[in-house]
Amino acid sequence: MIKAAIFDLDGTLLNRDESVGMFINTQYDRLNKFVGHIPRERYVTRFIELDNRGYVWKDKVYQQLVVEFEIVDIKWEELLQDYIDEFKHNCVPFPNLIDMLEELKRRKVRLGMITNGKGQFQMDNIKALGVEKYFDTILVSEWEGIKKPDPEIFKRALEQLKVGPNESIFVGDHPENDVEAAKNVGMIGIWKKDIQWSTVEADFIVNDLAEIPLFIEKYYGDSPNVIGNERDL
Repeated sequence: MIKAAIFDLDGTLLNRDESVGMFINTQYDRLNKFVGHIPRERYVTRFIELDNRGYVWKDKVYQQLVVEFEIVDIKWEELLQDYIDEFKHNCVPFPNLIDMLEELKRRKVRLGMITNGKGQFQMDNIKALGVEKYFDTILVSEWEGIKKPDPEIFKRALEQLKVGPNESIFVGDHPENDVEAAKNVGMIGIWKKDIQWSTVEADFIVNDLAEIPLFIEKYYGDSPNVIGNERDL
């Protein structure tokens, strides 16, 4: 019986690629008097490259941009602050996010979220998506002092939800930090497909968030021992 569903944020609930693209274009317009000497495409493309899908914090990204593009009229710290202040206004959810959460709540499934990142920054993005109210617990790595794939952060979420690992699913886009890490603590690991990876060892694979309630319905009474490997829903 599945009693809880725990989700990653970036790349799973939040379409981070689209959000970053939207943000950096609006930043270019907003701060054009400081960065307008750089062709838009170069500024946008280089930011996305340096960002490395969120695995490089933006202090390093902006320090590099300032040097490469010879930005002299605005400090990298100010560019970073603009990112912190404005990114939340560019958050793009994946399709069917709210409908999926509503359906899981209707089914009395407890909901959790584990996300790596800066505490207030991630919470601002969660609130921007309008989903905070659906979750029974939200763990952000900076505030927890540990991050995925550390098993402790998964165990902490399970304890707060008062469920066992074999009663829970974890949905994420990263093969190691999300899927493998969740499986290592005994959870059912569901991979939300991402074009960056072609092969992922997951218990289940989904393309769309709308498939999650279907999974709950189809396998709700299954023993964890009969869960198969890499099955598409």
